[in-house]
Amino acid sequence: MDRVMKLASQKAVVIFSKSSCCMSHAIKSLFYDLGVSPAIYELDEEPRGRDMEKALQKLGCNPSVPAVFIGGKLVSSTNTIMSLHLSGSLVPMLREAGAIWL
Repeated sequence: MDRVMKLASQKAVVIFSKSSCCMSHAIKSLFYDLGVSPAIYELDEEPRGRDMEKALQKLGCNPSVPAVFIGGKLVSSTNTIMSLHLSGSLVPMLREAGAIWL
């Protein structure tokens, strides 16, 4: 869990993903479209990916991916991210974290 939290705090937006997950792809595309350059960790390609996935589950991520951290804080699942985006709350959150400037 320490590794996940350390990685999550190293950039304004961090996404834990799997390369084969369609929801992960949708979330990454959304952030790219918003002008965000997130740190992305593909758990199925990371040497310690399985351990990181278990740590994400312990943090409450179910399913474990995509797991999104903004400003070092777990924002959670696809549903949460999409709800924040549709309500207009995601962009201000990204600005506050320093992920976007405009």
